[in-house]
Amino acid sequence: MPESSKYGMRGVSATKDEVHAAIKNLDKGLYPNAFCKILPDVAAGDPAYCNLMHADTAGTKGSLAYLYWKETGDLSVWEGIAQDAIVMNLDDMACVGCTDNILLSSTIGRNKNLITGEVISAIINFASRFAEEMSKYGIGIHLAGGETADVGDIVRTIDVGYTAFARMKRSTLVVNDIQAGDVIVGLASYGQASYETAYNGGMGSNGLTSARHDVFSHIYSNKYPESYDPRTPEEVVYVGSKKLMDEIDVGGEAVTVGKLVLSPTRTYLPVLKQLLGALKGRIHGLIHNTGGGQTKVLHFVENKSIIKDNLLPLPPLFQLIHEESGTDWKEMYQVFNMGCRLEVYLSEKHAQQVIDIAKEFQIDAQVVGRVEEGKGNSMRVFSPYGDFVY
Repeated sequence: MPESSKYGMRGVSATKDEVHAAIKNLDKGLYPNAFCKILPDVAAGDPAYCNLMHADTAGTKGSLAYLYWKETGDLSVWEGIAQDAIVMNLDDMACVGCTDNILLSSTIGRNKNLITGEVISAIINFASRFAEEMSKYGIGIHLAGGETADVGDIVRTIDVGYTAFARMKRSTLVVNDIQAGDVIVGLASYGQASYETAYNGGMGSNGLTSARHDVFSHIYSNKYPESYDPRTPEEVVYVGSKKLMDEIDVGGEAVTVGKLVLSPTRTYLPVLKQLLGALKGRIHGLIHNTGGGQTKVLHFVENKSIIKDNLLPLPPLFQLIHEESGTDWKEMYQVFNMGCRLEVYLSEKHAQQVIDIAKEFQIDAQVVGRVEEGKGNSMRVFSPYGDFVY
């Protein structure tokens, strides 16, 4: 079955073409090439400042957490879902230079018949611990409460989202101005950063509908029908071979497949805080490889050819997804971060400084490619699995 057919039958899109078409005529803010929308200083009206507001959710990753929790009783997976939703906001904002004085508010919709109060408690309490941990790195996050609604008529299990707001000086903004001659330093999404407590498989919060249905066994279809849309055709529901508690070897350590796919979205905030201080004015672009995977940067350049010919090694998680799904490699690089979820674009002479700072936090990093002039935008990925043009 063509991969595009599987996505469509599951009610999702790898490219989000309809969404991009719907928003193409909306105002893009003060700096259209910035990674997230930047607004005038509505809060105080000071032309030297700007406002940022960003909203995002953990997406369908919560459905997989629901399966794992029901099978094991392990509440810690919900902490990971809270982190997913938080980081999908804050790391986007960090890509325009925002790493302090952030207001954060949650919006949680649950089916009360299925999601208990202790689950809600685990999610809400984690946000406080996350803010406390980030404060150690000079990152100020202020929790503004939020809304938890019992909406079982419209939410099958749970939807976890956050909205973030910040006010910052325009002089400190990073607005993408990616230039021919720049190199691309890629930071790994896998491994164990110094501020993480366990191995991270590298999963963010994108591509989860595909990953969970393609990797995990059909036994979960009948056991937990509430975990997916009942209108989804049977032939694309949980069609993999793995059970949640099956184990996979990761660097000599056994990790359950469920935990591997549920790896919390890594935050790069501590790294970016240091990078932005050390390389102020020298970073030409910051790209958070979320929706669109390795092709994300194409939304933020003009007439550039992006060459990625020295990508980081593919971690076990994405090899597993490929083997279970049969998804062709070109599609894999367009859907998943493939082990690299943050890219820094800058002059080659500053690349080693980025690599050194990343390694201070035990995060692998290397020059993964370069930027050339082009007619229109294009990307070439040279990988061990083939060369792909986007």
